[in-house]
Amino acid sequence: MAMKLKLLELTDEKARILFEGEGYTYIDALAAELLKDPGVDVAQRKQAFKFTDPELVVTTFGGRSPLDAITDAAKRLGGYASELLKQMEPLQT
Repeated sequence: MAMKLKLLELTDEKARILFEGEGYTYIDALAAELLKDPGVDVAQRKQAFKFTDPELVVTTFGGRSPLDAITDAAKRLGGYASELLKQMEPLQT
């Protein structure tokens, strides 16, 4: 099932994205991965209440596009998951 995203704000150095119907776990992992990018200044989850949808706020510097930074971080997370699945296969036989 695809995630439903709503772009709340986008500038050259800032993005705010609402993750509709999602919990905080993935957004926290994505924010942690974003902080490994030297062009990312801030990456954090905002969530007013436990029952509201989480929002990811990312600010960048040095000409780094916030959407590019988010895309790259999501790809890295996907790569980690693929590697874990490969390592799990021999354990299941």
